[in-house]
Amino acid sequence: MHMRLCRWLLLGLFLAPSMPGAERVFHVSPQGSDTHPGSRSQPFATLEKARAAVRQAGREIPRRVIVEPGLYERRETFQLGPEDSGTAGAPVTWEAAQGECVRLTGGTTVPASAFQPVTDPGLLQRLDPAARGQVRVADLQALGVGALAEFPTAYHGAPPGPELYQGGGRLRIACWPNQGWATVARIIESGSRPRDGDRRGLTGTFEYGGDRPSRWRAEDGIWLQGYWCYDWYDEVIKVRSIAAATRRITLAAPHVYGLQQGNPSPRRFRALNVLEELDEPGEFVLDHARGRLYLWPAAGRAGEPVTLATLDAPIIRLQDAACITLRGFAVECGLGNGIDLEGGADCAIEACAVSNLRRLGIRVAGGRRHRVADCDLHDTGTGGLVLAGGDRKTLTPAGHEAVNNHLWRFSVHQLTSAYGLSFEGVGHRAAHNLIHDAPHQAIFVGGNDHVFEYNEVHRVCTETDDCGALYKGRNPSCRGNVIRWNYWHDIGNAMGHGSAAVYFDDGDGGDLVFGNVFVRCGDPGRGSFGTVFSHGGHGLRAEQNLFIDCRRALGSAPWNDARWRAALKGAEETFFPEKLLQEVDITRPPYLTRYPELAHFMDPPAEAPRENRARLNVMVRCGEISGGNWRLEEGLVWATPADPGFVNAAQGDYRLRPDSEVLRRLPGFQPPPLDQMGLRGAGSRRAWPLFHPVPPVVNVRPTEPSTTNVK
Repeated sequence: MHMRLCRWLLLGLFLAPSMPGAERVFHVSPQGSDTHPGSRSQPFATLEKARAAVRQAGREIPRRVIVEPGLYERRETFQLGPEDSGTAGAPVTWEAAQGECVRLTGGTTVPASAFQPVTDPGLLQRLDPAARGQVRVADLQALGVGALAEFPTAYHGAPPGPELYQGGGRLRIACWPNQGWATVARIIESGSRPRDGDRRGLTGTFEYGGDRPSRWRAEDGIWLQGYWCYDWYDEVIKVRSIAAATRRITLAAPHVYGLQQGNPSPRRFRALNVLEELDEPGEFVLDHARGRLYLWPAAGRAGEPVTLATLDAPIIRLQDAACITLRGFAVECGLGNGIDLEGGADCAIEACAVSNLRRLGIRVAGGRRHRVADCDLHDTGTGGLVLAGGDRKTLTPAGHEAVNNHLWRFSVHQLTSAYGLSFEGVGHRAAHNLIHDAPHQAIFVGGNDHVFEYNEVHRVCTETDDCGALYKGRNPSCRGNVIRWNYWHDIGNAMGHGSAAVYFDDGDGGDLVFGNVFVRCGDPGRGSFGTVFSHGGHGLRAEQNLFIDCRRALGSAPWNDARWRAALKGAEETFFPEKLLQEVDITRPPYLTRYPELAHFMDPPAEAPRENRARLNVMVRCGEISGGNWRLEEGLVWATPADPGFVNAAQGDYRLRPDSEVLRRLPGFQPPPLDQMGLRGAGSRRAWPLFHPVPPVVNVRPTEPSTTNVK
């Protein structure tokens, strides 16, 4: 009897998730079972069962869920809420087993056998000759996908799904041209301009060059993505008709700004979802009416399965949760966001690889003191990481942080205003992040008292105009933000209107740009742009910055007194009365207390000076120092055509030597801490095999975006 009791006790210790009173540890594995106790040797099969066990364990002790390697396909969002929370003394951790790849996907795996050769003679005739033996077709309705939602007639952002991935990479909807853009030969009809209240519904018509579009069949569903008016706003519009005899295309809906020449460069477009243009490996076409998918498999992967993204919701959502950490997961292949963190407090997302999503990577909205650290976010459709929270009326900060993250290719679908990092609200911090590779802007700052520091930003604003790597504007109540100690390089292009590294737009002001290093950033274009640029605003400060090989360091296009008075009354589409007196009230505390310069902002004296101030800045081989309403403090700005004493400029090391002439000419100048900018090693990434190495930087100034000459 005694020996039998001992055996039962030993067996219980072996099977139990953990000792009573200690941290409770549960395991999940694709090979597990939800009838198991959740131990390492007998793991659960689902995250939901582990969640139930965590709840049952109680909040008095720390709890940890270790997810073993494998693929976890999600048909619905995995959600954690208040009942799943921890405390400061007893947190809850969900993490991938160290050294293992745990993939949480919002897609369905489709075997290669589901794709059959195309045998219809009519379809084969339409395909490019090189594609006829390569393209496969699958019946999505037979696979349980259901009816395909047709793309909207016009949209800015991401179309409905599905999205396809193979071998870890995104497959691309068939387009023309395969690289770059075609150009509009001539605008025939501009159509309506809904942005200005024109509701007539008149659509645009344009003339194309060459004969390529004459092969397409508009009745099958063709959409054109284009910069139809301005080079800072793209929109996708369905084709109504193609007149091959006159080489004219008529759109099925008006462009929001009308089809017209809003920027100096030619208007650009590319065709999407064209069967005749399915001519490269890794491309597909959707037949919405018949529920068919035509695919040329990715190179070398013809026999491999395809992941079909079907979950149109976040893959993971933490809602009103506290003291929960997610660590080490690959979150991928969804039609919604990767991870949503809403409300709650003191949660962390660490060392996660979030990629291949139709919308955002990670969205933090509301709550307090959430942290995103050591994550990779890439190949997302409409943006990377959003930090939102705090109360702008009371200027109460949320205190969210984004630290040591790598963000790139975050605007796959929405080419403009899809930011790698967005600040919204009050009091967030982003530090030691690496952000790169985007056609338009990379960082959006909205709100108050944010800090953007020790980051590296490059290869953005590569094919758009009137833009900046960091953009903030159109609301002077959003102030108190600090942009300091960042390394910006190889930003912008020479399209015409101009580009910047830091862009304060439409009356913006009240922020500090301090201790940054700008190398080959921005282009004045035909206007007044500079590396740090102010459009209409005042009250900005640029101090202790180092500008190297920039065509104009400080630029501005100031508004005169009449335009300012009109804006304060609500003209100029600024909506200043609503933003400054209703959304918040800048005429009373806490705004007057925090920002005393706002006194009399709404009723300035006639001809009030409206200046931006610059001091202790160094310009090396810059074409111009400044323009507009920048006031340079005498004797506290130095421009030189020569190397002022860099450690090794030829190798991109722009640290200043102790004997640098800068320190002699500007005794108060503080050398920017270049060795502290950007990513700080692997961080907690090193424990999981999910992450991409940081690509080498080629120090070549960006050029104009590529176009296909079809004239």
